[in-house]
Amino acid sequence: MFAILQAAGWPIWPLLIASIVALALIIERLIYLRREKILPKQLLAEVIQVYRNKKATPEIIGTLEQNSPLGTVLAAALRNVDAPRDVMKESIEEAGRGVAHVLERFLTTLGTIASLAPLMGLFGTVVGMIEIFGSQNASGANPAQLAHGISVALYNTGFGLAIAMPALVFYRHFRALVDSFIIDMELQAVKFVDVVHGARK
Repeated sequence: MFAILQAAGWPIWPLLIASIVALALIIERLIYLRREKILPKQLLAEVIQVYRNKKATPEIIGTLEQNSPLGTVLAAALRNVDAPRDVMKESIEEAGRGVAHVLERFLTTLGTIASLAPLMGLFGTVVGMIEIFGSQNASGANPAQLAHGISVALYNTGFGLAIAMPALVFYRHFRALVDSFIIDMELQAVKFVDVVHGARK
């Protein structure tokens, strides 16, 4: 492996750093973006039960807020159960924007790496081509320098593509996952609003 890195020359090091960062972000997001952690199954039913039993104390709302991203959205709704429907929905939307920001954390960085890795590989290719042309002299090409230039060009292109492809796949996967979580949260929050305002009529 070290021989490959040596053959690829110095342009491979930024690519190697980008691959380590991308791998760390993918692992972190895989651990964090789990459905049972973001949208606990029975949470809406429990919140409705708390509302109906009139047990929505500040302590319970605080605990709910810390429970999960869905809990944060439902806690905002629970704080405004006595407010008009519009005010309640507005508080849910505000909480939802904050939650969406947390769920999308690091995705921009992952997307940037997916876009930038092929360009970094191309940069390595250009450096390799410069070395190839630099090996030309009056007596002809130096075979060792020529081989090194070709190695730099090909290894960097290959590494750039190898980093970009999985990073792009995971970026798209996480974006779709976050979007589905946000829609699900909105639907559950609307159900809770309907329960609250249906009970008032």
